[in-house]
Amino acid sequence: MTSRLPLLALLGLVPVMLMPGWTSALIVAAVIIIVAVVDFFLVPPPRLVSLQRTPGPMVRLGDPTDATLTVVNDSPRRLRLAVRDAWSPSAGAKSTRSRFDLAPGEDAQLVTQLLPVRRGALHGDKVTVRSRSILGFISRQRSFDVPAIVRVLPPFISRRELPSKTQKLRELDGRSAVMIRGMGTEFDSLRDYVDGDDVRSIDWRASARAQDLVVKTWRPERDRRVVIVVDSSRLAARRCGDGTVFDAALESALLLTALASGAGDRVDVVVADARIRAIASSHRSKDPVHDLSVALTTVHPELYDADWEQISSTVLATSRQHALVVLVTALDEGSVSDEILPVLPTLLARHRVVLASVEDPGLRELAAKREGTDEIFTAAAAESELLTSKSLQTRLRGAGVQSVEAAPDDLPGALADLYINLKATGKL
Repeated sequence: MTSRLPLLALLGLVPVMLMPGWTSALIVAAVIIIVAVVDFFLVPPPRLVSLQRTPGPMVRLGDPTDATLTVVNDSPRRLRLAVRDAWSPSAGAKSTRSRFDLAPGEDAQLVTQLLPVRRGALHGDKVTVRSRSILGFISRQRSFDVPAIVRVLPPFISRRELPSKTQKLRELDGRSAVMIRGMGTEFDSLRDYVDGDDVRSIDWRASARAQDLVVKTWRPERDRRVVIVVDSSRLAARRCGDGTVFDAALESALLLTALASGAGDRVDVVVADARIRAIASSHRSKDPVHDLSVALTTVHPELYDADWEQISSTVLATSRQHALVVLVTALDEGSVSDEILPVLPTLLARHRVVLASVEDPGLRELAAKREGTDEIFTAAAAESELLTSKSLQTRLRGAGVQSVEAAPDDLPGALADLYINLKATGKL
């Protein structure tokens, strides 16, 4: 029933008021009922339309996209339609309703603007079609399942740091040779010795021929291996800053993948908790960052503990040659002591291991507030957490593992700087 039928009933009160009595009231009621029944049979059924959704291309979180709904009139009658193209709330859909007047065989399109607020695969909800006749007193309505998926990739906000980090690598690769030979360096050239050069870099044979001190210089090798392990367990699900720990871990993995693959290194990314959730590799990939983003689109943290023995076996199977293994996980005392430290000797026997973790910026804010009694106790608890993190970093350093801890927005850049430093010193 549309709004026109109550208006018709109000108009029917006029003759009833002019000619009071049951007879006039029954006549008016009968006329209204007959009009509604006749209009019901005049309304074309909504099942006579064909619907097709065409979602826009996959986008990164925060970027707009759209979805096009095509409505085709397959009936021999003219259709007057009201269409609602519904999406899940996280899709941020706008302009979901429209009206169409379609002749037989004619089609029309409804473009729904989307501004997703959540990463992942966003599914379209049902499409509701309401049909009416030219009288417009009664409508027929039906909802249809029209499948459509819009993939929303991680935002990769840290890509703004990529040009500066890449420039550092170019200077390192082209103009800044290292003086000490490391595991990840190859011979570059000979040059005259200057004050400050390490004496271990002197080439004595070349110096004898030149009758002057000559030193060897080395440059970082290309085609090294980098394996990034992103923890998607319950520890990654906690809120930190504007997002979760897992969001910051994805940003770090994306920036390091872009940087290392641009430097000619092969990058493998493993996302795991109690099971291996996703594996992506830059090997034979034209756009490693895009492929990694697609692989991680539907992965979200699960409330399970990470199986570090399985993760260690996967890392060893992924790269049998020496590699830089980056573990992006939480500096949790129980997890590090009971699960990570026992598997480190196996990894360190073949690889260089780095642990990257997200620091909760709220801890330092709580530790700085000490005005009242409650704030003092809260500050003491926050200081205890910070001291525990420092203690764990010391234990990892003693085991031969470098660690980096930073706020969610700073962790991608800090991890990239550590990679550049290892590259510069030939420690990859």
